[in-house]
Amino acid sequence: MKNQSAKHPNFINFAKVYPLYVQKAKRKGRTAKEVDQIIRWMTGYSAEGLRQQVAKESDFETFFAEAPSMNAKISLIKGVVCGVRVEEIADPLMRNIRYLDKLIDELAKGKAMGKILREE
Repeated sequence: MKNQSAKHPNFINFAKVYPLYVQKAKRKGRTAKEVDQIIRWMTGYSAEGLRQQVAKESDFETFFAEAPSMNAKISLIKGVVCGVRVEEIADPLMRNIRYLDKLIDELAKGKAMGKILREE
């Protein structure tokens, strides 16, 4: 699974992964609201826009393609997810998926929201 950067994972449904992000956060004492805050910060979706993406069962390609405005600070996200250094992933779609995974991991590990959102 390490070389997914060469493929567009169209088959990955954001709407099916979203509840897993929420579950992961809740298991570590965080909230669905915090997960939404991270996703909205990264993509520019409104709360309603995010709900619509989940309701229409968007895949990740559609989810990111329809994002109102990707946050410029996502380039500050560094680290390893699933054995792959996120900042080195060439494929933009896969990089965005891994950026989001990394942010959710940071939330689950108890990192302060200001640090997750690259405000500090």
